[in-house]
Amino acid sequence: MSDKIESQMTRVKSEDGFVFDAFKASPSGSSKGGLVILQEIFGMTDQLKSLALFYAEKGYETIVPALFDRDTPKTVVPFDDPDRGRAMALALDPQKVLLDVDAAAKEVGSEMGASLIGFCWGGGHAMRLACSLDLKCSVAFYGTALEMHLKNNPQGPKCPMLFHFGSSDDYTPAKVINAVREAIPSAEIEIYEAGHAFANDARATYVESAAVPATQKTLEFLEKYHGA
Repeated sequence: MSDKIESQMTRVKSEDGFVFDAFKASPSGSSKGGLVILQEIFGMTDQLKSLALFYAEKGYETIVPALFDRDTPKTVVPFDDPDRGRAMALALDPQKVLLDVDAAAKEVGSEMGASLIGFCWGGGHAMRLACSLDLKCSVAFYGTALEMHLKNNPQGPKCPMLFHFGSSDDYTPAKVINAVREAIPSAEIEIYEAGHAFANDARATYVESAAVPATQKTLEFLEKYHGA
C-alpha cells in the first residue's frame, strides 16, 4: 500500500450518544466519497483494516466501525472460533447497528456521500441498511440472513446494489439467490465458482479466481455511482 495513505484509529459517536472505535483510512488525493466496510462475524480484523487501506488507495475515505463495541468493546474473534463470533454478531441490536453504521457513513461521507461494502454477516446488513440509510450504493459479499432481511424490508433498497455469491456457499444456495433476484430486480448479481468467505485472503476459504474479479467489479460499481 502507498505510504501516502493516512490511517488511524478514531472514535465515532452515534445519534444515541454511544461512542465506538473505528479504523479510518484516507486517500492521499481528492476523495471520491465515503466507504463503510461492514465486518464478518469476527469484528474489526487486521484483514478488514488492510481492505480499508486498499480502498483508500483507490480514492475512498474508508472506515471500518467496530460494531462489537456495543456489547463487547475492543473484541476481535479469531477466525478459528466462528461459533463465538456468530453468537456475538447475532446478539447485536439491529437498530443500534443501524445507528452505528449511519454515524460511520456520516464520518466519511461529507458532501460526497457514502456507500457500504459488507461481508458475510455484514453483507446481509449491507442489504438491510440500504433499505433505510441514504447511500450512494451498497455491495454485499456472500451476505447471510438475506431471506430474513428481505422479509423484514419489503420496500427494498433505496440505492443501487451489487451482490457477490459463491456457487457452493451453503449460506446462499440457489433459493436465496433467486429470492434476491425476485425481490430486487434492479440488483447486479455476480456468482463465482467458490464457497463462503472467498474474498477473505487471510482465511483458508480464499479463492483468488473469485476474489480478484469480484473486487474489480466492486471498484467499477463504486465508480459508477461515486464518479471520479
